[in-house]
Amino acid sequence: MKHVWCLIGKNMTGFILGLGFVQIAVANKVLIPAMVAVKFPDLEVLFSDRKTMKLPIRISDNADAADKSSVPKASLVCLSFRASSQEMINSWTGPFAEAFSKSEDVHLYQVSFIDSWLLCRSPIKHFILWTMNKPNQESKDALKKNMVFKFGDHYYFRKELRILNLITGYIFLLDNFGRVRWQGFGHSTKDELSSLVSCTSSLLGEK
Repeated sequence: MKHVWCLIGKNMTGFILGLGFVQIAVANKVLIPAMVAVKFPDLEVLFSDRKTMKLPIRISDNADAADKSSVPKASLVCLSFRASSQEMINSWTGPFAEAFSKSEDVHLYQVSFIDSWLLCRSPIKHFILWTMNKPNQESKDALKKNMVFKFGDHYYFRKELRILNLITGYIFLLDNFGRVRWQGFGHSTKDELSSLVSCTSSLLGEK
């Protein structure tokens, strides 16, 4: 089954490239209701300094008040499977970071997936992380921005989110329970950015 699904994904990607576009859908216009929102699948990622963390950051069932206060009310998780989609991701993250630069309740994560067998080999993987490990620069922004990496196979992760096209970028707005409350794709438009900012503000206002 995995082989069949991967074959569909490769054919879909080739078809889309042949047509010369990568926008596969329009973004949501309103928040997805919490009752029907799907959970974002667990994903262990690496920082450039090789520290690991698990996304999404969410409230657990047995969390106490202190744990809950450390969880962001809204997280924007941006997924890039190919270098060509980075420009698309930037079209979302730039305006988003500007809009919520003063918010401590919002986190931003850019996840780059690397699935090449060669690039996932330890020496090369460590070299890639080393080249991306830049000195921390002082920022006056309260918004927490993170660039992280996922090496290796991502079939089951993509299957849960029904991701077939690896050429485009994927944008997910999560609430503090790790649920997908808004979703976007490809290059942002003015209306889609407005919707994202509005929906994020609504999430921040939820009790």
